[in-house]
Amino acid sequence: MTTASTEPLITEPLLQVRDVRKYFPVGRGLLGGALAEVKAVDGVSLDVQRGETFGLVGETGCGKSTLARCITGLYPVTSGHVVLDGTELTGLSRRRLRPLRRQMQMIFQDPYGSLNPRRRVGSIIGDPFAVHGVASGAERRRRVQELMSLVGLNPEHYNRFPAEFSGGQRQRIGVARALALHPELIVCDEPVSALDVSIQAQIINLLEDLQDELKLTYIFIAHDLNVVRHVSDRVAVMYLGHIVEVARSEDLYTLPRHPYSAALLSASSVADPDEAEQKQRIILRGDVPSPVNPPSGCPFHPRCPKAQDKCVVEPPPLERKDDDPVDHLAACHFPVQPGEVLSQP
Repeated sequence: MTTASTEPLITEPLLQVRDVRKYFPVGRGLLGGALAEVKAVDGVSLDVQRGETFGLVGETGCGKSTLARCITGLYPVTSGHVVLDGTELTGLSRRRLRPLRRQMQMIFQDPYGSLNPRRRVGSIIGDPFAVHGVASGAERRRRVQELMSLVGLNPEHYNRFPAEFSGGQRQRIGVARALALHPELIVCDEPVSALDVSIQAQIINLLEDLQDELKLTYIFIAHDLNVVRHVSDRVAVMYLGHIVEVARSEDLYTLPRHPYSAALLSASSVADPDEAEQKQRIILRGDVPSPVNPPSGCPFHPRCPKAQDKCVVEPPPLERKDDDPVDHLAACHFPVQPGEVLSQP
C-alpha cells in the first residue's frame, strides 16, 4: 500500500487508542458475580496516522480481533479511550455513536459467514444506506451498482444471492459494503486468510488500489507475516493482550527487538530455498499462558529465552531502545541485539 517514509510520522493521528482494556467475565458465583475475567486486551495504546496501513500481528488468541472490535465500537471497552479524528468514542450511547460509525467500517475474515445467505447482494451492500437514511429506491440501487463496479463485481448481478459467488467475490461484496458511506478508517480483520493464495493477491491489490483512489486508512490484521510486511507502513506485534513492539515495517523485519517478534519472524515462510535452509527458527518453550491468569511482570517471560529475574516482577514499558528510530518501540528489559542468535537455555 503506501510506501513507508524514511522519516518518522509526526502528523496528528486519525486514531488514538489509549490504555484500552477489554475483560470478559468467566463463570458466575453464588451471588451472581463473575468468578474470573479473560483479559483479552490489557492496556493497549497506539496511534494510526492518516493514509497509512497499520499492521497488527500475533498468534491466534492474542487479542487482535478483540482490539479491532473495541476500536470500531462493536465491543464496549472495560476502560481506556478510543479517539477518532479528535472525537472520543468510548462511553458514547448507541444513538450518539451511530453517525460516527460512518467514519469507520470493518471487513471481516470469513466471506461466507459475514454475509446473510438469504438476502440478495444488492440489499446487503445497500444496508449502510438504509441504516443511516442516506439513499433509498432507485438512488440506492444506483449507488450500490457503482460500488459493485468499483470493487470489480458485475453490477448486473445486483439481485443474486451470496451462494452464487466465489469466495473472492464474496469478500469483494464485503469490501463494497464497507465503502458505502465513504469511511476514513477501515479495519481489515484477516480479510484474506480464508481465501486461496491466488485470490489473496487479488484482494490485496484491490485494497491497495482503493486506498490510493479514496485516500483510505487501514488497520490490517493478519497472522501471515509476509502479507503484513507487503501491505503495511508500520506494524505492531501483540502478545497476550499487550503490544510488545511497534515499528515501521522494514525496521521491524530487519531488526526485531522483542524476543517474541524475533520468534514470530523466524517461523515465517521464505520463498528462496537456500535462504529457508539457512534460516534459524526460534522454538519457544511451553504454551501461551491463560489470559484469565496472566503472568506477573512481562507477560512473555515464561517462554522468553532472555528472561531474567527483573522480567518476572517488573512489566517493561513500551519504549525506544538504544539507537533505534524514534518510532521503533519495544516492551522488553533485555532487547534483542543486532546479530544476536536466540536459543533456549
